[in-house]
Amino acid sequence: MAGTRALLMLENFIDGKFLPCDSYLDSYDPSTGEVYCRVPDSGKAEVAAAVAAARAAFPGWSAHSPQERSQVLLRLADLLEQSLEEFAVAESRDQGKTITLARTMDIPRSVQNFRFFASSILHHTSQCTQMDHAGCLHYTVREPVGIAGLISPWNLPLYLLTWKIAPAIAAGNTVIAKPSELTSVTAWMLCQLLQKAGVPPGVVNIVFGTGPRVGEALVSHPEVPVISFTGSQPTAERITQLSAPHCKKLSLELGGKNPAIIFEDANLEECVPTTVRSSFANQVRRYVKIARAEGARILCGEGVDRLSLPPGNRAGYFMLPTVITDIKDESRCMKEEIFGPVTCVVPFDSEEEVVKRANSVQYGLAATVWSSNVGRVHRVAKKLQSGLVWTNCWLIRELNLPFGGMKSSGVGREGAKDSYEFFTESKTITIKH
Repeated sequence: MAGTRALLMLENFIDGKFLPCDSYLDSYDPSTGEVYCRVPDSGKAEVAAAVAAARAAFPGWSAHSPQERSQVLLRLADLLEQSLEEFAVAESRDQGKTITLARTMDIPRSVQNFRFFASSILHHTSQCTQMDHAGCLHYTVREPVGIAGLISPWNLPLYLLTWKIAPAIAAGNTVIAKPSELTSVTAWMLCQLLQKAGVPPGVVNIVFGTGPRVGEALVSHPEVPVISFTGSQPTAERITQLSAPHCKKLSLELGGKNPAIIFEDANLEECVPTTVRSSFANQVRRYVKIARAEGARILCGEGVDRLSLPPGNRAGYFMLPTVITDIKDESRCMKEEIFGPVTCVVPFDSEEEVVKRANSVQYGLAATVWSSNVGRVHRVAKKLQSGLVWTNCWLIRELNLPFGGMKSSGVGREGAKDSYEFFTESKTITIKH
């Protein structure tokens, strides 16, 4: 955990130790646009070292009972919760989200991820059948896969990293995680808590760096049989190509273009504030230029209003919340995922029309429906091609139930049962008596 006077220096965490790297990447403070941190630019050598550590740790960790692994996860959750404010401040500075959002959502949810899977690992059941005529009893057991490769994105750094680490190690696997090189600080901070929580060396290894160097080395390594990835569709295609020769298990949670459907009978007092939050929560001027060139109207935001910033933040990555209307369904702004505070508002006349238009995009991650008509809510939710549909609410998650998308939004599901099955292999045992 070396440091310099000016910059925060991160190090890889392999086999329970912080290790320096031969080269580093600059990481920027999005509020100022200045370099404030240096992230290891790791490659094949660091991934190979992490695989060796994970391989050595697997027999011992997988032999721990679910109850023993659960206790370790609970201690890790407690330690993270005790450092909530420190992690929230770091996440806000590193990713650019508001401190309030990091304090009330990202870090508390990261704590909950460990607690949830610490509990759920204790409640899974197996199957058993009896064949009296053959004098046989059949039953199933589930066993950890081995070394899990986990690749998480920049938008919810610790939130989604812990959503992968927790179920993987709860099931008895060892892991090698690669956070986004753009937002690596809270992952590095988490490493400092692992030993205190009683996580044995080599069970959790975190290798920092880019997708082409670390990511490709990880997903193509023959000793890493399972890959869980959250990110873009082009990267998922590359992961699929590299992992295919090894027949790896893949969980791919990809992009979304999530429609918010608001009917005329919606409760606007609840609908409008929630829709504003869902539309502008993440921090792309290019799309605004595209929309204007296509004849759309910019109601507010980029190119319409003036953004006034203090001198120290004028080089930062700030953008005004922008609302676009009079835009065609064929526009790129309506078809592609925009990771910025930009929303398109278009009218519709009927249920059939809005469902058809909502389903016309290549993605199918999530959707929201606002209406006081219970029958309509059920009809529309059933017809939408989305893995998750919120009605008269947004971002309320039941972690026991599946999360994942349809179409180009990914492959597989995550949640209590789904994550457990993904990170384990089923074996059928037959006993003749």
